[in-house]
Amino acid sequence: MASDGMCRRPVLGLLAMLAVLGVLAGSACTPGGEPSPATGATATHGGPSRTSGAAPPAGQPSRTPTAAAYAGPPPAFGAYVGYGSDGVRRVAELAAWLGHASAPRVGHVYLPGDRWSNIEGAPGYLELWAQWRRARPDRLFVLNVPMLERTEAGLPDPTVRAELRLGAEGRYDDHFRVLAERLVRLGVPDTVVVLGWEMNGITYSHRCGPDPQAWQRYWRNIVTAMRSVPGQRFRFDFAPSRGLDAVPWTRCYPGDDVVDVIGMDAYDQPHGMSFAEQVAEPYGLRDQVRFARAHGKPVSYPEWGLYRNGDNPAYMRGMLDWFAQQRPLYQAISDYCPHGVWRCPGNPGASAVYRSLMGATGRPR
Repeated sequence: MASDGMCRRPVLGLLAMLAVLGVLAGSACTPGGEPSPATGATATHGGPSRTSGAAPPAGQPSRTPTAAAYAGPPPAFGAYVGYGSDGVRRVAELAAWLGHASAPRVGHVYLPGDRWSNIEGAPGYLELWAQWRRARPDRLFVLNVPMLERTEAGLPDPTVRAELRLGAEGRYDDHFRVLAERLVRLGVPDTVVVLGWEMNGITYSHRCGPDPQAWQRYWRNIVTAMRSVPGQRFRFDFAPSRGLDAVPWTRCYPGDDVVDVIGMDAYDQPHGMSFAEQVAEPYGLRDQVRFARAHGKPVSYPEWGLYRNGDNPAYMRGMLDWFAQQRPLYQAISDYCPHGVWRCPGNPGASAVYRSLMGATGRPR
């Protein structure tokens, strides 16, 4: 999850509820006041490192997609709007803001990554979202799953390398088997698992850079363990951050047989980069789509939103047009400040674009 490293207005009621459930060992938050998926640290996603001038503007999508781009049902969309009962309630409130005919079909949350028991899906954490998913057959439950505990603890590369190698040896398989059993038992065996997201960066302990080969073997072990559970129908989403971050995300790709979706977390950054450049930069949006097509996979956008360029209606329109053209399996905006549109009043221009294009029908118009 992108952040500016500052912790504001903690959601005290929600943290208290999670503490009672034993889900979180401490209090942490992301910039919009949301509890961090990894307790004890605040995400410090500084954005990808990029060289200037590397992305020509030639990749800019049409500002007016053809009617064919919008043919058929709209791609599933949703938003990250928080955890637990507050998050479930906010999905309905977001639908009301957009117009109930365009109710979000994607519920997107993160497992806390502070300790293994929470990565296994601590009791009380997943039940409400499982109920939400089961209430309608067309809904999609998307769950970000850390690959290592102490996910945001700032572990040094040698420690990460040693942990990845233990994972590659199968030492942590049982934790993911427990999670898979819990999801099946809760009636959400078709969960989309965004495993080890933004692995090409430096924010998370499950980063790939210290040992890409061990990371790939570890991913394969996790998928094999989760797929071994009877009744599962999970889809595994490989979701790097957009662009050239610490390492090219293609170096981390674990193989077509253990990946179902090629995702991308695509925030409006760095400062001054146009949407056209975000499409055309190396390892950017265009390269993601090309890679997915070459490997026979659908694309997704588990995280996206405003960021370094502030209230940017051009970026918002560019992303929504991109979704209309590329037809992702799903897309989910991060709807907390500074990224969001509904819960972030500091972005009125982009908010108006999102509501105008996505309201009433759930598709850009």
